[in-house]
Amino acid sequence: MTNLTAKDLDVLSHVLTAEEMACKKARIYANTLTDAALAQEMERIAASHAQRFAALYSMIGGGKS
Repeated sequence: MTNLTAKDLDVLSHVLTAEEMACKKARIYANTLTDAALAQEMERIAASHAQRFAALYSMIGGGKS
């Protein structure tokens, strides 16, 4: 892992928040939509946001014991 500056951590924090919110919203839309194809697409989008969140979170050492 590279050494991250305070500014890097601040930016990552904001991006993590945005990815988390985008994931939650996509899941809400997926559960609300009546069109099955659109709901499935929203689930795919939510999964993409969740993957990006996990990748970014690992950059700051998240999830390590």
